Amino acid sequence: QVHLVESGGGLVQSGGSLRLSCAASGSIVSINVMGWYRQAPGKQRELVADIASWGFIRYGESVKGRFTISGDSTENTVELQMNGLKPEDTAVYYCSRRQGDRTWWGQGTQVTVSS
Repeated sequence: QVHLVESGGGLVQSGGSLRLSCAASGSIVSINVMGWYRQAPGKQRELVADIASWGFIRYGESVKGRFTISGDSTENTVELQMNGLKPEDTAVYYCSRRQGDRTWWGQGTQVTVSS
């Protein structure tokens, strides 16, 4: 079992910045993918960004150039720096960790961007 603890999030004005952090603990293995997904009301959960332990990074199309993901494999943490936030970025953001064929999720943290 893997436990994910998220921090960050909150309310920010359009154009502002926020930083999300996530720490993993439990049955950790070195080969993994950690990242962030988000889900807005009435919409499907979508990829924001993820980073593999071997260095590969993916971003969702809507956040490219504005968000930056980083990870620390020794600390089993991942962070998401969000700049240039827009009202459409408003959602619950979930940390995820994939190891083999299993994925674990954090409890979610609310990000609200006011116009």
